[in-house]
This record gives sequence, C-alpha cells and structure tokens, in this order.
Amino acid sequence: MTEHLDLLRLDELLSEDEKTVRDMVGRWVDERVLPGIEQWAYEGRFPRELIPEMAELGLFGASYSDYGLPGVSSVAYGLVLQELERGDSGLRSFVSVQSALVMYPILRFGSSEQKDRWIPALAEGRAIGCFGLTEPDFGSNPAGMRTRARRRGEGWVLSGEKAWITNGNLADLAVVWAKDDEGEVRGFLVERGTPGFSVVEHKGKYSLRASVTSQLVLEDVELPDAARLPAAHGLKAPLACLTQARYGIAWGTLGAAMAVFRTALDYARIRVQFGGKPIAAHQMVQEKLVWMANEITKAQLVVWRLGRLKDEGTLTHVQVSLGKRNSCWMARECARLAREILGANGIVNEYPVMRHLMNLESVFTYEGTHDIHTLVLGKHLTGFGAFEPGPE
Repeated sequence: MTEHLDLLRLDELLSEDEKTVRDMVGRWVDERVLPGIEQWAYEGRFPRELIPEMAELGLFGASYSDYGLPGVSSVAYGLVLQELERGDSGLRSFVSVQSALVMYPILRFGSSEQKDRWIPALAEGRAIGCFGLTEPDFGSNPAGMRTRARRRGEGWVLSGEKAWITNGNLADLAVVWAKDDEGEVRGFLVERGTPGFSVVEHKGKYSLRASVTSQLVLEDVELPDAARLPAAHGLKAPLACLTQARYGIAWGTLGAAMAVFRTALDYARIRVQFGGKPIAAHQMVQEKLVWMANEITKAQLVVWRLGRLKDEGTLTHVQVSLGKRNSCWMARECARLAREILGANGIVNEYPVMRHLMNLESVFTYEGTHDIHTLVLGKHLTGFGAFEPGPE
C-alpha cells in the first residue's frame, strides 16, 4: 500500500480501528482500482463491477449504525473517502452520494417505511441513489430552484429539471428537491421507471470521466404522498445533506493530493537531468515538494479535527466550509505542481497526475464553489452576507 505522508506523526491521533479501516480500503484501492482506473477514465466508464465489492467492504453508509450498518467513527469514514479518492474522485463521489446524499436524508427525514425499504438495499448495493438539487440555471443559489411540486388530490405532481447529478443514469432512486405551492422546499423519493421521469447522461466531460453525471427531467411526475420525505421542510433540509457530503470531500481531496505528491516525489528521485543528478536534488523541485507536503500536513490536521467535532455532535457548516475550501484548493495546487515536476510526462496516463488534476477542477467547484465557501466564512467573520440582498 502507498506510504502515507505523516510529517507530524498524525497516525498517533488515530485509533487502531481507524487505521485498520484506512488500511483495508487502501489495500482494496491498490489491488482493485489503481490497475484499471486509467483505462476506465479514458473510456469514460464507471466501473459498476466494483459496486458489490464496495458494499461487501461496508463502504455505503459506513458511519451510520442503524440497520446493522458499521457505525465507524467520522474520522474512519473520512479515511475511507481519502483512500477512495487516492484512487479516483469518481469512486469517492459514488460512495459519498450513496452515503451522505441518499442514505442520510432518508435516515434523517424519511418515514419508517422509506427507511425499511431503502436503507438495507442501498447499504448492500442492491439499489443505487442520486441527489437532485442543482438545476441548469441554479447551482450556487439553490433557493432559486424552478422545480415544482404541486398538490393533486392526496398526492403530488413534480415538474422541472436537475443538472450535474452524480450517479443519475445508474440510480434506482433519486432524492429530488422541489418547491411546493407555498414556496417551501420539500424532498421526494422518485424511483426509476416512474412515468414522466427520465435521465440523460452528460457527455463530453474532460473531468470525472470515471463517474456518471446526468440530467434529471421531471415531466408531470405523479407521486403519492408516501414518496415525500415527511420531516424535510425548507431549504435547510437539502443543505444539511450537503454539509455531510462536503465533510467527505474535505477528506477525499486529501487522498488525491497524497497521490500526486507521491507520484511527483518518486518521479523526482529517478528523473536525471543537468550533470547526472536526479531533479529531486534541485532547489526549485524541492521547494515544490516541500510546499505540497506542508499543505497536505496542515489539511490532515484540519480534517482530523472536523471528524472529532462531528463525532461530538458540535460540527458546524461553517467549519465544514473551511475544510472543503482548504482541501480542494490545496489538492488542486498540489496536482498543478506535480504536473510541473513531471514535465511532459505529467499529461500522459502512464501517471495519475493529469487525471487527478482534471477531476479536482470539478471537485473545486461542486458541493459549493471555492468562492461560495469563502463567502460563507466571510459572513461568519464579519456578520455581513455578501451573497444576500442588502436592506432596501
């Protein structure tokens, strides 16, 4: 398994169970993901054949304890996502959506019947889910959503479109958010095959090529009231789900950073130029490697602290914004520096650097852009919401 960067002996902060979980997933990534990921990304294909294996490892909903789920610590769950994204962002995205954006809203906002039906199936990989919030015209401003849920008798009629939906074409179940007649945001479980519900895959991606990204189309989709998440009221409900997912991204991108750092370090040690010395002996290359190691180490401390706060039940969305913003920025910069160190070899799929760099361009943007998380922190620090309308 890839050696972990641990300049501050952070392994000492982890429990034995947490290290065991990390190492188990890390070995699986080394054995089952890394040998095939470049080809899958080149082909633009998500490796569906790995879904049963991920379920067998207990990766879906790993941090929950309901329905016999593993109930690992938040740090252990973060380490799972770190190792998955060390393989590829697409694998981490798949598990993150299944766990944080589908299982979480059902567990928190769903009825007993919804939980009984879907949680075991999702945990075992017999059902795949997706999360429909983003729309073609509304990403950073989910309050502007145009998808509508109109009352009709005892049920509902949903109309609208959702865009950039991970797992969409794979999903048996979509958690869809829509505004009712009073303008309140509500959540609904929409099953594959429901009349009026269709899915179109986004094509032409240069990023997240080993991940399925789709558009959801709802044309007068009739649903019974039993399809509504009964405890989900208002925009705070989907935003609570995003907080869970953003926590995972803060950990996941750390794995991508570790992957490109290790690749750059190994390459610099053997690439010989200018007088027969490896480029690792050159000052400018060492400066790049030190910057990467420095920022990775700081990010490790941030996400570890977020995990401990999450298990204490005191983690806030502002703290998660700090972690997501920092990790994504740090990982993207590490990938760029690694590409520079590898030179021309940095753009070919013999090495994972360009794949990670392209993936991180998306992760930098989704689940709240870098700028939006900056403004979340800015509001917390100053008391002024820069993205909110001012007084009339």
